[in-house]
Amino acid sequence: MTIRVRRVAAACALGAALTACGAPSAPHASRPAPSAPTAAVSSRPPTLAPGPAGLTPVFKNGPRVDGKTVALTFDADMTADEGPRAAAGEHFDNPQLISTLRTLKVPATVFMTGRWADEYPAEARAIGRDPQFEIANHSYSHYAFTGDCYGLPTVSPDRMKADVERAYTAFKKAGVANAMPYFRFPGGCYDRQALKTLSAVGVTAVQWDVVSGDAFATDSDAVAQQVLEGVKPGSVVVMHCTRSAAPATEKAVRMIVPELRKKGYRFVKVSELIGAADRHR
Repeated sequence: MTIRVRRVAAACALGAALTACGAPSAPHASRPAPSAPTAAVSSRPPTLAPGPAGLTPVFKNGPRVDGKTVALTFDADMTADEGPRAAAGEHFDNPQLISTLRTLKVPATVFMTGRWADEYPAEARAIGRDPQFEIANHSYSHYAFTGDCYGLPTVSPDRMKADVERAYTAFKKAGVANAMPYFRFPGGCYDRQALKTLSAVGVTAVQWDVVSGDAFATDSDAVAQQVLEGVKPGSVVVMHCTRSAAPATEKAVRMIVPELRKKGYRFVKVSELIGAADRHR
Protein backbone atom coordinates (compact mmCIF):
# COMPACT_ATOMS: atom_id res chain seq x y z
CA MET A 1 0.00 0.00 0.00
CA THR A 2 1.13 3.41 -0.21
CA ILE A 3 0.81 6.23 1.97
CA ARG A 4 -0.05 9.74 2.35
CA VAL A 5 -1.11 11.48 5.43
CA ARG A 6 -3.83 13.88 4.82
CA ARG A 7 -5.25 15.31 8.00
CA VAL A 8 -8.17 17.64 7.18
CA ALA A 9 -5.81 20.27 5.86
CA ALA A 10 -2.69 18.58 4.67
CA ALA A 11 0.18 16.50 5.45
CA CYS A 12 2.80 14.07 4.63
CA ALA A 13 3.10 12.28 1.34
CA LEU A 14 4.49 8.98 0.38
CA GLY A 15 3.33 7.51 -2.83
CA ALA A 16 0.78 4.99 -3.72
CA ALA A 17 1.71 1.40 -3.34
CA LEU A 18 0.26 -1.97 -2.75
CA THR A 19 1.86 -4.19 -0.22
CA ALA A 20 1.58 -7.35 1.74
CA CYS A 21 3.14 -9.54 4.30
CA GLY A 22 3.45 -13.16 5.21
CA ALA A 23 3.55 -15.08 8.46
CA PRO A 24 1.57 -16.43 11.44
CA SER A 25 -2.09 -15.72 11.88
CA ALA A 26 -3.76 -14.26 14.84
CA PRO A 27 -6.03 -11.65 16.31
CA HIS A 28 -9.78 -11.70 16.11
CA ALA A 29 -12.97 -10.48 14.99
CA SER A 30 -15.42 -9.02 12.67
CA ARG A 31 -15.76 -6.05 15.02
CA PRO A 32 -13.00 -3.57 15.55
CA ALA A 33 -13.12 -3.71 19.30
CA PRO A 34 -12.16 -7.25 20.36
CA SER A 35 -14.10 -8.78 23.19
CA ALA A 36 -11.07 -10.33 24.89
CA PRO A 37 -12.75 -13.64 25.74
CA THR A 38 -9.81 -15.40 27.34
CA ALA A 39 -8.33 -12.53 29.27
CA ALA A 40 -9.21 -10.08 31.96
CA VAL A 41 -10.22 -6.50 31.41
CA SER A 42 -6.59 -5.42 31.54
CA SER A 43 -5.91 -7.41 28.38
CA ARG A 44 -8.27 -5.35 26.26
CA PRO A 45 -6.31 -3.39 23.64
CA PRO A 46 -5.84 0.26 24.55
CA THR A 47 -7.67 2.79 22.41
CA LEU A 48 -8.01 6.55 22.40
CA ALA A 49 -11.17 8.37 23.39
CA PRO A 50 -13.24 9.81 20.54
CA GLY A 51 -12.20 13.21 19.29
CA PRO A 52 -14.29 16.41 19.19
CA ALA A 53 -17.91 15.79 18.23
CA GLY A 54 -17.32 12.06 18.69
CA LEU A 55 -15.04 11.76 15.65
CA THR A 56 -12.78 8.73 15.30
CA PRO A 57 -9.57 9.52 17.23
CA VAL A 58 -6.32 9.75 15.26
CA PHE A 59 -3.02 8.52 16.68
CA LYS A 60 0.26 9.64 15.11
CA ASN A 61 3.00 8.93 17.65
CA GLY A 62 3.54 8.03 21.28
CA PRO A 63 4.82 10.24 24.10
CA ARG A 64 8.25 11.74 23.50
CA VAL A 65 9.08 11.53 27.22
CA ASP A 66 8.36 7.87 27.92
CA GLY A 67 11.77 6.46 27.04
CA LYS A 68 13.20 5.51 23.66
CA THR A 69 10.43 3.42 22.16
CA VAL A 70 9.64 3.06 18.46
CA ALA A 71 6.99 1.08 16.59
CA LEU A 72 7.71 -0.38 13.17
CA THR A 73 4.47 -0.85 11.25
CA PHE A 74 4.03 -2.72 7.98
CA ASP A 75 1.13 -2.31 5.57
CA ALA A 76 0.07 -5.59 4.01
CA ASP A 77 -1.75 -4.20 1.03
CA MET A 78 -3.70 -5.85 -1.67
CA THR A 79 -6.40 -3.95 -3.50
CA ALA A 80 -9.76 -5.60 -4.13
CA ASP A 81 -9.24 -5.71 -7.91
CA GLU A 82 -5.73 -7.22 -7.88
CA GLY A 83 -6.76 -10.86 -7.84
CA PRO A 84 -5.78 -11.39 -11.49
CA ARG A 85 -2.29 -10.03 -10.79
CA ALA A 86 -1.86 -12.43 -7.89
CA ALA A 87 -3.13 -15.29 -10.05
CA ALA A 88 -0.53 -14.34 -12.67
CA GLY A 89 2.25 -14.72 -10.11
CA GLU A 90 2.69 -11.29 -8.51
CA HIS A 91 3.62 -11.59 -4.83
CA PHE A 92 1.79 -9.28 -2.46
CA ASP A 93 3.27 -11.03 0.57
CA ASN A 94 6.79 -10.98 2.02
CA PRO A 95 7.51 -14.06 4.16
CA GLN A 96 11.23 -13.21 4.31
CA LEU A 97 10.49 -9.87 5.98
CA ILE A 98 8.36 -11.55 8.64
CA SER A 99 11.07 -14.17 9.16
CA THR A 100 13.68 -11.41 9.58
CA LEU A 101 11.54 -9.63 12.16
CA ARG A 102 11.23 -12.89 14.08
CA THR A 103 14.96 -13.56 13.91
CA LEU A 104 15.74 -10.03 15.10
CA LYS A 105 13.04 -10.33 17.80
CA VAL A 106 11.35 -7.13 16.70
CA PRO A 107 7.68 -6.74 17.71
CA ALA A 108 5.63 -5.14 14.95
CA THR A 109 2.11 -4.15 13.96
CA VAL A 110 0.84 -5.30 10.57
CA PHE A 111 -1.94 -3.24 9.01
CA MET A 112 -3.60 -5.76 6.73
CA THR A 113 -6.29 -5.46 4.10
CA GLY A 114 -9.06 -8.02 4.13
CA ARG A 115 -8.36 -8.81 0.49
CA TRP A 116 -4.78 -9.70 1.46
CA ALA A 117 -6.06 -12.02 4.20
CA ASP A 118 -8.32 -13.70 1.66
CA GLU A 119 -5.36 -14.24 -0.68
CA TYR A 120 -2.90 -15.43 2.00
CA PRO A 121 -5.00 -16.93 4.81
CA ALA A 122 -2.25 -19.21 6.14
CA GLU A 123 0.18 -16.31 6.40
CA ALA A 124 -2.44 -14.06 8.01
CA ARG A 125 -3.23 -16.80 10.51
CA ALA A 126 0.45 -17.34 11.31
CA ILE A 127 1.11 -13.64 11.87
CA GLY A 128 -1.98 -13.34 14.02
CA ARG A 129 -1.06 -16.27 16.24
CA ASP A 130 2.48 -15.07 16.83
CA PRO A 131 2.63 -12.98 20.03
CA GLN A 132 5.46 -10.97 18.49
CA PHE A 133 2.98 -9.37 16.10
CA GLU A 134 -0.43 -7.77 16.11
CA ILE A 135 -2.77 -7.42 13.15
CA ALA A 136 -4.75 -4.23 12.59
CA ASN A 137 -7.25 -3.15 9.95
CA HIS A 138 -6.25 -1.49 6.68
CA SER A 139 -9.72 -1.75 5.08
CA TYR A 140 -10.95 -4.64 2.97
CA SER A 141 -10.50 -3.10 -0.47
CA HIS A 142 -7.58 -0.68 -0.06
CA TYR A 143 -9.72 1.88 -1.83
CA ALA A 144 -9.35 5.47 -0.64
CA PHE A 145 -11.66 7.05 1.93
CA THR A 146 -11.24 10.47 0.30
CA GLY A 147 -10.93 11.71 -3.25
CA ASP A 148 -7.57 12.51 -4.85
CA CYS A 149 -5.54 9.89 -2.95
CA TYR A 150 -2.67 8.65 -5.10
CA GLY A 151 -5.06 7.63 -7.84
CA LEU A 152 -6.73 4.95 -5.72
CA PRO A 153 -10.36 4.08 -6.43
CA THR A 154 -12.62 5.52 -3.73
CA VAL A 155 -15.11 4.09 -1.27
CA SER A 156 -18.36 6.03 -1.02
CA PRO A 157 -19.25 7.31 2.48
CA ASP A 158 -22.18 4.90 2.71
CA ARG A 159 -19.80 1.94 2.16
CA MET A 160 -16.90 2.95 4.43
CA LYS A 161 -18.16 1.28 7.61
CA ALA A 162 -19.00 -1.92 5.73
CA ASP A 163 -15.56 -1.99 4.11
CA VAL A 164 -13.81 -1.83 7.49
CA GLU A 165 -16.09 -4.45 9.01
CA ARG A 166 -15.61 -6.72 5.99
CA ALA A 167 -11.88 -6.71 6.68
CA TYR A 168 -12.46 -7.92 10.24
CA THR A 169 -14.68 -10.66 8.84
CA ALA A 170 -11.91 -11.70 6.45
CA PHE A 171 -9.40 -11.83 9.33
CA LYS A 172 -11.73 -14.04 11.33
CA LYS A 173 -12.30 -16.33 8.33
CA ALA A 174 -8.52 -16.68 7.93
CA GLY A 175 -8.18 -17.70 11.59
CA VAL A 176 -7.08 -14.40 13.09
CA ALA A 177 -8.75 -14.43 16.47
CA ASN A 178 -8.01 -11.03 17.97
CA ALA A 179 -7.47 -8.35 15.35
CA MET A 180 -6.76 -5.02 17.01
CA PRO A 181 -9.26 -2.12 17.08
CA TYR A 182 -6.90 0.04 15.02
CA PHE A 183 -7.45 1.27 11.48
CA ARG A 184 -5.06 2.77 8.94
CA PHE A 185 -6.62 4.65 6.05
CA PRO A 186 -5.53 3.45 2.60
CA GLY A 187 -2.94 5.91 1.35
CA GLY A 188 -3.12 7.58 4.76
CA CYS A 189 -5.85 9.81 3.30
CA TYR A 190 -8.77 10.90 5.46
CA ASP A 191 -11.01 13.86 6.16
CA ARG A 192 -13.66 14.85 8.68
CA GLN A 193 -16.35 12.93 6.81
CA ALA A 194 -14.35 9.70 7.00
CA LEU A 195 -13.62 10.19 10.71
CA LYS A 196 -17.31 10.84 11.37
CA THR A 197 -18.45 7.83 9.35
CA LEU A 198 -16.09 5.42 11.10
CA SER A 199 -16.96 6.63 14.59
CA ALA A 200 -19.61 3.91 14.75
CA VAL A 201 -16.99 1.21 14.20
CA GLY A 202 -15.09 2.00 17.38
CA VAL A 203 -11.55 2.06 16.02
CA THR A 204 -8.58 4.32 16.66
CA ALA A 205 -7.12 5.58 13.36
CA VAL A 206 -3.35 5.09 13.27
CA GLN A 207 -1.12 7.30 11.13
CA TRP A 208 2.66 7.78 11.60
CA ASP A 209 5.35 10.41 12.07
CA VAL A 210 8.15 8.71 10.10
CA VAL A 211 7.74 7.86 6.41
CA SER A 212 10.26 5.19 5.39
CA GLY A 213 9.97 5.87 1.66
CA ASP A 214 10.08 2.13 0.96
CA ALA A 215 7.12 2.06 -1.43
CA PHE A 216 8.53 0.98 -4.80
CA ALA A 217 12.04 1.79 -3.54
CA THR A 218 15.00 -0.29 -4.68
CA ASP A 219 17.71 1.41 -2.60
CA SER A 220 17.59 -0.18 0.87
CA ASP A 221 20.38 2.11 2.12
CA ALA A 222 18.29 5.19 1.33
CA VAL A 223 15.24 3.69 3.06
CA ALA A 224 17.28 2.86 6.16
CA GLN A 225 18.84 6.32 6.25
CA GLN A 226 15.47 8.04 5.98
CA VAL A 227 14.11 6.03 8.90
CA LEU A 228 17.19 6.49 11.07
CA GLU A 229 17.17 10.25 10.50
CA GLY A 230 13.46 10.55 11.27
CA VAL A 231 12.96 8.42 14.37
CA LYS A 232 12.34 10.12 17.72
CA PRO A 233 11.14 8.61 21.01
CA GLY A 234 7.58 7.40 20.52
CA SER A 235 7.79 7.33 16.71
CA VAL A 236 5.54 5.24 14.48
CA VAL A 237 7.36 4.22 11.28
CA VAL A 238 5.31 3.29 8.23
CA MET A 239 6.76 0.59 5.99
CA HIS A 240 5.42 -2.06 3.66
CA CYS A 241 5.41 -5.82 3.58
CA THR A 242 5.09 -6.73 -0.09
CA ARG A 243 7.69 -8.22 -2.35
CA SER A 244 6.35 -6.62 -5.51
CA ALA A 245 5.76 -3.08 -4.18
CA ALA A 246 8.50 -2.74 -1.58
CA PRO A 247 11.42 -4.99 -2.56
CA ALA A 248 14.04 -3.12 -0.49
CA THR A 249 12.24 -3.25 2.85
CA GLU A 250 13.60 -6.49 4.30
CA LYS A 251 17.21 -5.48 3.73
CA ALA A 252 16.52 -2.00 5.11
CA VAL A 253 15.07 -3.50 8.29
CA ARG A 254 18.27 -5.48 8.81
CA MET A 255 20.15 -2.16 8.83
CA ILE A 256 17.62 -0.14 10.81
CA VAL A 257 17.15 -2.48 13.77
CA PRO A 258 20.75 -2.77 15.02
CA GLU A 259 21.39 0.95 14.52
CA LEU A 260 18.36 1.99 16.54
CA ARG A 261 19.26 -0.50 19.25
CA LYS A 262 22.73 1.02 19.44
CA LYS A 263 21.03 4.36 20.08
CA GLY A 264 19.08 2.83 22.95
CA TYR A 265 15.72 2.33 21.25
CA ARG A 266 13.31 -0.43 22.23
CA PHE A 267 10.89 -1.79 19.62
CA VAL A 268 7.23 -2.02 20.60
CA LYS A 269 3.86 -2.60 18.99
CA VAL A 270 1.47 0.25 18.28
CA SER A 271 -0.76 -0.93 21.13
CA GLU A 272 1.99 -0.14 23.65
CA LEU A 273 2.42 3.38 22.31
CA ILE A 274 -1.34 4.00 22.34
CA GLY A 275 -1.50 2.74 25.91
CA ALA A 276 1.29 5.12 26.90
CA ALA A 277 -0.40 8.03 25.12
CA ASP A 278 -3.66 7.31 26.90
CA ARG A 279 -1.91 7.31 30.28
CA HIS A 280 -0.36 10.71 29.53
CA ARG A 281 -3.70 12.34 28.79
